[in-house]
Amino acid sequence: MLKMNNYLAVATATAIALAAGNAQARTEIQNKGSDTLVNVAQTFAEEYAKVNPEVAIAVSGGGSGTGIAAMINGTVDIANSSRKMKDKEIKQAQERGHNPIEHIVGYDALAIYVNKNNPANSMAIADLAKIYGRDGGATKWKDLGIQIPGCDSGEIVVVSRQNNSGTYAYFQEHVLGEKGKFRLGTLDMHGSKDVVDLVEKTPCAIGYSGLAYATDHVKTVCIAPEAGKPCVMPSEDAALDGTYPIARPLFMYTNGEPQGEIKKYMDWIMSDTGQCLVAKEGYAPVRKIACK
Repeated sequence: MLKMNNYLAVATATAIALAAGNAQARTEIQNKGSDTLVNVAQTFAEEYAKVNPEVAIAVSGGGSGTGIAAMINGTVDIANSSRKMKDKEIKQAQERGHNPIEHIVGYDALAIYVNKNNPANSMAIADLAKIYGRDGGATKWKDLGIQIPGCDSGEIVVVSRQNNSGTYAYFQEHVLGEKGKFRLGTLDMHGSKDVVDLVEKTPCAIGYSGLAYATDHVKTVCIAPEAGKPCVMPSEDAALDGTYPIARPLFMYTNGEPQGEIKKYMDWIMSDTGQCLVAKEGYAPVRKIACK
């Protein structure tokens, strides 16, 4: 495990150290990566500090790409990712003497967000490809037969994520296809919350983010796998049973099979206690469990 001095060298403004009141913590675990997972990772860390005050968990975001790069370079104990590591990334890590081991810690329904003024209740994956894909064909809402009060220009304001985001990569692969490219001119947000906030304020906008970022001030859309087929609303249950067309696993990667305090922490995350925290944060746990 990485020593505190290393942490101080690399910690960003978003990093938190959860050794409060525990100045004599003997062990620190560094956990970095997915913006989608950062809130639940922070909750894990805060609750685990009550279970095992001898261990401090330092959590930071930056995106799945940031966490995976840290795993490749050996500067993190646990990398969070909302996408699976690529074969070439695992090879890069192995060439540096590291061995990423995948752990699925929950599931997420990747929600499509529109402004509350938008009358659209459902869309097919093909509609999303028309909006987000390069030369997809839909640049105005009328191209999809939609008129939005307050959206005078009729232009679709396409909100996306920066390309180091696992959410960006997942959306590209599962909506645009492996060789699909995003259209030019998208508004690329740093974080999931930024996407939802912009959609809330912009009648012409559409965006995508984890379901945990849903608020009463935006609208989520029912998604159909194909035009003419029944749509499914994003939900924890639909993410877990796979009926939501763009549901995805959420990953934590360790360097090798977890040992010692990292193993204890990962075991706790996978316990009913940890999995109920996953549900509490708006994601689907890896199995059906009863939570208070």
